[in-house]
Amino acid sequence: MSDRFLATTLRPMRALGATAVLLAAVVAACATPRLRSVAIADAPSFSVRSIALPGASPTGVSLDYLAYDRPHHRVWVPAGETASVVVIDADAGDRLAVVSGFATAEIERHGEKRRVGPSSATIGRGVVYVGNRGDSSVCAVDAISLRLGPCLTLSAMPDGLAYVASTNEVWVTTPRRRSIVIVDASSPSALTSKGEITLDGAPEGFAVDDARRVFYTNLEDRDRTLAIDLTTRHVTHTWQPDCGEAGPRGLALDHEGNVLLVACTDHVVALDAGHDGTRLSAISVGGGLDNIDFVETRHELYAAAAHVATLTIASLDREGRLTPVTVVPTRPGARNAVATEQGVAYLTDASEGKILVVAPSPQR
Repeated sequence: MSDRFLATTLRPMRALGATAVLLAAVVAACATPRLRSVAIADAPSFSVRSIALPGASPTGVSLDYLAYDRPHHRVWVPAGETASVVVIDADAGDRLAVVSGFATAEIERHGEKRRVGPSSATIGRGVVYVGNRGDSSVCAVDAISLRLGPCLTLSAMPDGLAYVASTNEVWVTTPRRRSIVIVDASSPSALTSKGEITLDGAPEGFAVDDARRVFYTNLEDRDRTLAIDLTTRHVTHTWQPDCGEAGPRGLALDHEGNVLLVACTDHVVALDAGHDGTRLSAISVGGGLDNIDFVETRHELYAAAAHVATLTIASLDREGRLTPVTVVPTRPGARNAVATEQGVAYLTDASEGKILVVAPSPQR
């Protein structure tokens, strides 16, 4: 059978690792102020299958951020050293398309050489913007035709990208410069630099609240979460998520409830963004957590923990309380989930050069 369509149906609560993580999450929930104890019963079944990425080597491929284009139901996978971005059509049986032509480069880190390329993406208005570590660029790609458009070379290697609809800008975190670069995306024929925000630490993660005119990011090396005014570009609030020495990672926002979800390396904290970052709740998900996703229509958080090989799905109520719903066994190293309105999650599996697809099993 083709590995792309290899699928196994798993009962999440039968896996020892998953059970341990879920119990830890419930214990953490009970110990956290303003969070109630919730009984977990009748956890749903999930299927877990893998999609092999074109061009991946036997040792895998460098994968970091994923992006989900909700209007077109496509998952964008910047695929590092393959010099391409793979686009998964979630409505067409996970049919694949490839956007090629991106630069790659060999770099040395911690005494080891590796090749880097496209690593991040953000969904704009009919355009998807791709960050490339291979040449420190941001490129525009037509969201329908998948045609590669104009690129802009930055002064530093990009990390995360976030599209700001109200200003038609792309905000790019550049942790090596301890800054955020702002790209003007108003012209379809060219991307131009529009400014840079200097920070007191290395930015990691992002969330945008267009309605309230706020951009959120973390300082990974300072254990801080920042709120930045989109207009003045000034830091207006600094909060401490208490992630510890490893620092905070990804961010997700419940726009309706104005609750900011902060990923630490083994748990997620819910902060009241409307009341000076007051801590509302927290759940443990296991080690190896990086980026997270929140699906507003489902009121659900998706947090993939690489070290314990699980995907934790948790609900967020109107009071900002996170409650674990289920824990699905995945694969060691699988992380950085994005999810659809149908509750289907896509995770990176870099060592295998694959994307894992975790989907609710049909109800009988």
